[in-house]
Amino acid sequence: MTTRIVIASVILLAAVIVAWRIRSLPSTGPTRDAYPVPAQLDRGDFPRPDANWLVALFSAERCDSCRGIPDLLADLESESVATAIVSDEDRRDLHRRYEISGIPTVVVADAAGVVRESFVGPITAAELADALRGARETG
Repeated sequence: MTTRIVIASVILLAAVIVAWRIRSLPSTGPTRDAYPVPAQLDRGDFPRPDANWLVALFSAERCDSCRGIPDLLADLESESVATAIVSDEDRRDLHRRYEISGIPTVVVADAAGVVRESFVGPITAAELADALRGARETG
């Protein structure tokens, strides 16, 4: 019986030392976004590069969450706002170039291509309109 108590005590002490050592390791820093969004776009890659604003949807045919977003973009199309639907099937080169890993990804970029607002995942018309309005006010 005494041998079992000693063995259990040694195992418990080892577990406490390992736990203390793990807690004392330095932090690896903040976590990275699971789906990073580009900070800059080349407006020449998209339609109407002379427009003041670009709203681009990076999508794929197999994406259920992407359905309906093209209609939201169509409602925003105007003289000052260009819109683009960048399908993975048609423009895989742009998905790779901008390292798009989550779809749908929607970006709002200014005339210089600086991404002012972005969304990864489903988006509502109100969220998209607010993002464009906010980008215009700060841009």
